[in-house]
Amino acid sequence: MNAGPSHADPQRHDPLDETWRTVDQFFSEPPEPAPAAVGPEPAPEPPPVTPPAQPPPPVTPYATEPAPAPAPAPGPAPQEAALQEVAPQGVAPEETAAQVPVLPVLGVPPHSGRKPPMYPPEPRGVPAVRHDPTAALIPDMVVDGAAYGSLTVRAASVRGDSHRYQSEPRQDSLAVALIGAPGPEGLLLLAVADGVGSAARSHVGSQEACRLAAIHLDTVSAELGAALRAGDQSRFAELVDAAVGRVGTLLTHHSYERGDDPAAYATTLRALLVPLDPEIRTRGFLAVGDGGTALLRDAQWNLSLTDPEHGGDGMIDTRTAALPYSHRARAQLLGPVLPGDVLVLCTDGLSTPLAGDDGMRDFLRSAWGAGAVPAPADFLWQLQYRVKSYDDDRTAVVLWEGTP
Repeated sequence: MNAGPSHADPQRHDPLDETWRTVDQFFSEPPEPAPAAVGPEPAPEPPPVTPPAQPPPPVTPYATEPAPAPAPAPGPAPQEAALQEVAPQGVAPEETAAQVPVLPVLGVPPHSGRKPPMYPPEPRGVPAVRHDPTAALIPDMVVDGAAYGSLTVRAASVRGDSHRYQSEPRQDSLAVALIGAPGPEGLLLLAVADGVGSAARSHVGSQEACRLAAIHLDTVSAELGAALRAGDQSRFAELVDAAVGRVGTLLTHHSYERGDDPAAYATTLRALLVPLDPEIRTRGFLAVGDGGTALLRDAQWNLSLTDPEHGGDGMIDTRTAALPYSHRARAQLLGPVLPGDVLVLCTDGLSTPLAGDDGMRDFLRSAWGAGAVPAPADFLWQLQYRVKSYDDDRTAVVLWEGTP
């Protein structure tokens, strides 16, 4: 830095200019044994100078104000100080840490046998949006529920291990919906649908089947309620058959609108219709294709409640009737139900291992038949009980019958 006189303004005296010149002088000359007072203009033999009325303050480089007072001794950081303020006096750190609650963790779902299935029990690859947006946006798992008076519902659907491994979508769907007029005249619709594995768009077909079934059963909900109240199975079957026929027709029409083969949307459909009126103890059942309907009563399983031809052997059978080509539904009235009954409506991803594995039956008996209804997250975890060789999507809607 050059603070020579050539840069000074002859018309204006700048005190800062003089300061910089003094600092330059100080650092450029060697120290003297006894330094003399620093004057405005250095010279080998300074002439006598009349001292000013008030002596100038000492020059401090880079500052024109007095130096700040010394900083206090370093103390704890603000966060540490705050912790010191809230920490209880006279309590050891180990005792404070011991008071932190331990959060419950369900962990990996249990399994039958000595070794777990080969696939990891968690979501893996997901479908790509670019390949199929309808598949990419389907969640790996869903959980739902409802409660009306003495009725409590839990529902969940989980993508199967094989679909997770192959980055394929969950093809199962479910529905928990209220149809009909609000109040005791209404009906609770519980439905599951299982997209046929070999059908390219069955994940869309199962969703559409649940949605269309809710819409078209709602249009005849008053008549369905009257048939359930009267125990009129023939009238119930007639109404259900007509509604399912419309579902199949619309599913076919939608596939043509998208330029697809209707067979690509093949799906099963299984539903329960439950009156909200606590005086009606009859439940209506309908089905197109395979799946399961089980009753857990007094800690005993009845797995052939609506499907006696399955025999409860746990064998996997890929042959099944399916929408949209099958327009006829099997219909049946179930009841009278009793307080404490547990009705399980499910796809074959649950019904098949439930029939074939003692460990699964025992586990779900203790989980669902002990009287207390599990919380939704617990229900989802319980549904994922693992059995080797059964890696299909798994969906269940479970109804707990309370005391009216």
